[in-house]
Amino acid sequence: MINFRYHVVSLTAVFLALAIGLVVGTAALNGPVADSLKENVNGLRKDNSQMRQTVNSLQKELDMEEDFAAEMAQVYLPGKLAGRRVLVLSLPSGRDHTEGVVKMLRLAGASVTGRIDIQDKFINPDSNNNLLELASGNQIAGLPGNGHGVETSSALLASFLMDRPQGSPAVTDAERRTVLQSYATAGYLTPEDKVSGAAEAVVLVTGQPYVDKDSGKKDESVVKIAEQFDKNGAIVVGGMGSAGGNVVAVVRGDPVLSQTISTVDNANTVQGQLVTTLALVQQVTEKKAGQYGVGDNAASLLPKLPQ
Repeated sequence: MINFRYHVVSLTAVFLALAIGLVVGTAALNGPVADSLKENVNGLRKDNSQMRQTVNSLQKELDMEEDFAAEMAQVYLPGKLAGRRVLVLSLPSGRDHTEGVVKMLRLAGASVTGRIDIQDKFINPDSNNNLLELASGNQIAGLPGNGHGVETSSALLASFLMDRPQGSPAVTDAERRTVLQSYATAGYLTPEDKVSGAAEAVVLVTGQPYVDKDSGKKDESVVKIAEQFDKNGAIVVGGMGSAGGNVVAVVRGDPVLSQTISTVDNANTVQGQLVTTLALVQQVTEKKAGQYGVGDNAASLLPKLPQ
């Protein structure tokens, strides 16, 4: 009869055999396995080092390209926009590269009539009724009447900040200041400097599409801004990327808007800021729009201007 002691001895023998097997197996495999692991680690270190070198090389190449573009701008841009009056509008997504765009415009000789930062509140769907009320307080004929606050307010701002059609009443500096102040006080925009007068052209500096729950409506509102200012003068959108629902992508995909609105999809780089200025030169001198940059549906890297 098998008793408890037999079970204990049997189990002890099994565990002892397993332990001996593990020790023997580890001793037998320790050398080859360790060598293999060491070889893999060394290989990964080597790959990592090569990748670091590649990244550093690409970064250096990019920096040199930026420097080259900046030097070319110094040679090519001066005088290209001499006497031209340009308004600069910036959205939060394009705020970081707005200063670079402004520098290129001024290098080309443009008179920047003003720089206005449009706040997120302006394109927030919750602001629709408020924007309609602000716009309705000004007796301007021809404003959109479809109940879209951003579209209506953008049309109003364009009529005060851009040249008006011949035969339309002129805007005084006092009237312009009053309208701007009403939107600034409500938190919809921030004038970075005093607006010196009406502009004949505008650069809208923007970036990637919105990604929150209201992204579709917000992206649509940005397009409405571009559309309304396009009706009052030449316009170039200096953006970042051309995918998703951002204004660059929408304009390029619209057979009507792309005929009058120029886009640049890499205005976050020095090269793109140079091209943004060249696209505006093309707009005001040739009355021609173009789609430029390195993204989807770009016609070329830069416009071909007559010498």
